[in-house]
Amino acid sequence: MSSLSSPAVSPATFSLADFDFDLPPELIAQHPAAERSASRLLDGRQRPPTDRTFRELPELLQPGDLLVFNNTRVIKARLYGAKASGGAVEALVERVLPGTQEVWAHMRASKSPKPGAMVRFADAFDAEVLGRCGPDNGLFHLRLAGDPFTLLEQHGHVPLPPYITHADEEDDVRRYQTVFAKAPGAVAAPTAALHFDEGVLAALAARGIATAEVTLHVGAGTFQPVRTDNLAEHKMHSEWFEVPLATAEAIRATRAAGGRIVAVGTTTLRALESAALHVPHASRDDIVQVGSRDTDIFITPGFDFKVVDVLVTNFHLPKSTLMMLVSALAGHAHIRALYAHAIEHRYRFFSYGDAMLIQRA
Repeated sequence: MSSLSSPAVSPATFSLADFDFDLPPELIAQHPAAERSASRLLDGRQRPPTDRTFRELPELLQPGDLLVFNNTRVIKARLYGAKASGGAVEALVERVLPGTQEVWAHMRASKSPKPGAMVRFADAFDAEVLGRCGPDNGLFHLRLAGDPFTLLEQHGHVPLPPYITHADEEDDVRRYQTVFAKAPGAVAAPTAALHFDEGVLAALAARGIATAEVTLHVGAGTFQPVRTDNLAEHKMHSEWFEVPLATAEAIRATRAAGGRIVAVGTTTLRALESAALHVPHASRDDIVQVGSRDTDIFITPGFDFKVVDVLVTNFHLPKSTLMMLVSALAGHAHIRALYAHAIEHRYRFFSYGDAMLIQRA
């Protein structure tokens, strides 16, 4: 692995190794902080950075700023079952198809089930395999024997990330979910938002900081590793997102008044910057496009940010697309310095870990 003190490189010469770093395994958080807002916050907007706690966030922002959240709700997307032959099957639902009993899912089995095969999950309900689907036919199209959201809530498990080593527990049902989650469909939490509690939200409102929402249903591909040194060859997974009219209007009003757009988490940032890509050239008043669609946006150094000024985010996996995203926003060398500081000062990493505050370079 490369060290965090390696020199910066120009965007034209970035490769996968430039986003690698050594992380002591004991810094991978296995459980959340006792209180959501008691986690640590690294204020990385300046050099050197400042060590804070998350409940101090409101005083680090400015009256007139707009904080944008991802209101997606994590579903109990992991299922365990068996084929008719008795062979064990593990499924991770990636997407629930609206208005149907059908889902797209990752499936692991000793031998992949064929179209027409039946799988029994949780010894409680059946699913028919309709065929393969998704990018590179890597997913399975299933028809469940009932409403997918109801069956998953009753029989599924919290889809904890692969680096969290314990089986899901009752506490994970509550803590791997934001306090404002309302739109079911994510198979991974928008983890930067896990630090917010009612006290922090109240303090933000009292300081004159407005809030708005988008929805992006985080897919399992958020943990998909980059397997090519040439970043241009990497294909991002696709995720569904929606930007409501009220949020687009709030962004426009904030910009007009000189305020900043603060994205809570990389999923919110991806939704907002994706929506900006769809704005018609003739419409100069619109910053983001209202509506819903899929996005496979891949943000790397050199990206032209059109919406987000400031980002609240957790610490990300080495060589991940999210390391590339935060490097694109704040600068590659600056991000490496922040991560070196976080490791030296024993910050907790990944989904249940601590957070940092960065701004557009």
